[in-house]
Amino acid sequence: MNTDLPRHSGGCLCGAVRYEVRGPLRDIINCHCTMCQRLHGAFGAHSKARNANIAIVEDKGLKWYATSGRARRGFCRECGSNLFWEPVGQDATGIVAGTLDQPTGLKTMGHIFIGEKCDFYDLTDDLPKFDGSSDGALEGDRL
Repeated sequence: MNTDLPRHSGGCLCGAVRYEVRGPLRDIINCHCTMCQRLHGAFGAHSKARNANIAIVEDKGLKWYATSGRARRGFCRECGSNLFWEPVGQDATGIVAGTLDQPTGLKTMGHIFIGEKCDFYDLTDDLPKFDGSSDGALEGDRL
């Protein structure tokens, strides 16, 4: 990994999983799909980085679960924190934004899968909204 690139770190609630990202992070996309509802309680705020830029520095709690044929999710088996969304066949992994150490310098860039959004909150911002996937339409979404 290149040491001159931006550097971010993060991890789970109990510390059994820690990671570093050396390189750019994508700004945040809020996913309102039913899987994110089950995993996060409402929606998932996700950043993204290239796999080559992500290093797991503590993995004693890291466990992967295949949530579909399209992706698997990484979580801590000790404390239950959701950490990663790894799509099959792509060279980038989604990072649950709340697991990043502050400050991140990131901003929210849009909402996806609002067609599945929970009924107990409203989206009142002016950010781009997509009924399903954005399919890379948000600026910076494709790393």
